[in-house]
Amino acid sequence: MKTRRKVGLLGALVALAGALVVATPPETALAHGGMTYPATRTYACYVDGLAGGQGGDVNPQNPACAAAVAAGGKNALWNWFGNLISDAGGRHQQIIPDGNLCGPSTTFAGFRLGRSDWPTTQLQSGSNITFRYNAWAPHPGTWSQYVTRDGWNPNQPLRWSDLEPAPFDEVTNPPINGSGPHGAEYTWNGRLPANKSGRHIIYSIWQRSDSAEAFYNCSDVQFGAGSGQPEQPEEPEQPEEPVVVDCAVNYTKQSEWNNGFVAEVSLTNTGSQSVSGWNFAWTYGAGQQVTNAWNATVTQQGTRVTARSSQGVGSIPAGGSVTFGFQGTHTGSNPVPAAFTLNDSVCT
Repeated sequence: MKTRRKVGLLGALVALAGALVVATPPETALAHGGMTYPATRTYACYVDGLAGGQGGDVNPQNPACAAAVAAGGKNALWNWFGNLISDAGGRHQQIIPDGNLCGPSTTFAGFRLGRSDWPTTQLQSGSNITFRYNAWAPHPGTWSQYVTRDGWNPNQPLRWSDLEPAPFDEVTNPPINGSGPHGAEYTWNGRLPANKSGRHIIYSIWQRSDSAEAFYNCSDVQFGAGSGQPEQPEEPEQPEEPVVVDCAVNYTKQSEWNNGFVAEVSLTNTGSQSVSGWNFAWTYGAGQQVTNAWNATVTQQGTRVTARSSQGVGSIPAGGSVTFGFQGTHTGSNPVPAAFTLNDSVCT
């Protein structure tokens, strides 16, 4: 695998940057974290939007997520970790009226909608799970998790009276343990409430101890029927060795400036058989984000980028190549990806 780096003159970069104006996500506001497991509505809809979008945009396919965007725009998805009140100071019930629990501010008003088709996380009542909460900007504080009462109506916006009166889980200053798909995460173990079944909401409040700011998350979950006893984990399967295929990759950074870059990828089928419906992927390790692409359909979910054949380029004959390009952003470091796969097989 060959890689090359090209850095043009400043004047050329300025001209190129001016010519390549594309729609990019808005700057993040004062946003600091959100529940990734079980997924809060904003995060679940953000992931759904990435899967349905192109060129770095978000286009939710889930009907409830699409309705939320129609009601309040896409800014809440780009800031899925910013569902907060800056001066809450523990006065949650006093300052958040019934119906607004899942979106206290107008930015997140679309996520208040009472619907029974929000994306859900499947859970087992009474089991132990590891809660995961994105630590976009770490702060000390206490997380309190409530669950909806039996008989609540998911087709009505959430009210305080819909919640059980006491949290079933509470933790103070949990550790930041590793990294999730969108950065560092707080993690802690907790036991889910017993004797729950069907659709519910886990409502999480994170009250910071170093300021009055508080964060609010509605995680839509589906409790399966059972005894409420934790299930024993299955023995993990041994991973199979990746299949090595005959392909070569030339990833070239054609230009780079401040926090942006333009790259070109040439993918060559060095094997003896044609590759149909090619699906090419790599992982970024330094926060790069693809914002626009040409000659291929390029999508990104978290750190993983996938390029697929566009119309008229559905296969790569033996000895043939395809070339596509894209524009992206970075946070100061922009290394070339370490590995590439073609149709889930490793390129050499």
